[in-house]
Amino acid sequence: MSGEVAADRQVWTISGKDRFSFLQGLISNDMLPLEKAPGMIWAALLTAQGKYLADFFVIRPMDADHLLIDIKASIATDTMRRLSMYRLRADVQIAATELTVTRGLDSPPPGTFADPRHPALGWRGYGLPGQAPVIDWDALRVAHCIPETGIELIANDTYLLEAGFDRLHGVDFRKGCYVGQEVTARMKHKTELKKGLITVAIDGAAPVGTPVLSGEKAAGTLFTQSGGKAIAWLRFDRMQDMVVGTARLAALP
Repeated sequence: MSGEVAADRQVWTISGKDRFSFLQGLISNDMLPLEKAPGMIWAALLTAQGKYLADFFVIRPMDADHLLIDIKASIATDTMRRLSMYRLRADVQIAATELTVTRGLDSPPPGTFADPRHPALGWRGYGLPGQAPVIDWDALRVAHCIPETGIELIANDTYLLEAGFDRLHGVDFRKGCYVGQEVTARMKHKTELKKGLITVAIDGAAPVGTPVLSGEKAAGTLFTQSGGKAIAWLRFDRMQDMVVGTARLAALP
């Protein structure tokens, strides 16, 4: 099986001698591994209050003097404009490309990269031929509780740790400062998470964004659903007798 074209993604380049240090001071993950060798990381851009603004993959291709940004098309232009505002006097250039994003679950072709979030998500490649999607990516996301841009990951609302970025290798707690770092670190080291995204069983269906109730109390929000399971953002102390519209939810073991 060849790779599938992800038509909802765009690829941008970041070039210039300051490209590594520029991103290091802005995103949630550590750029040091990419300074040392080709590879891929997943990271987020946050507000100063530690809330999610955007997520994307950063790729250092083999034998390249630039980085690639693999980002959801719906947020690409605004996100790249925001990054440009931080350039100041840094030697950094940001530009759109015509490269396609392909992804697959079979043996990875040369020049591709393993999805850093979870082994079940296979590989990603750039500028490669591909076919129309046939893989049920929503089913994979639900099974492994992988949040998606614009669905579970909501700008100016989502906190990284509640969305599982630490579990999915999207945040580094040993790197230096970046925008929103203080709030993220405090949530990690000084508080106990009381709510967040989890995979639950669902009997029935409801639109994405439907409130979840536990008895008569607000318990959370329903998101992606597939195969009798769903991703939901829930208060952990209210995961009993949950209903969402006419459907019922149950916590999984």
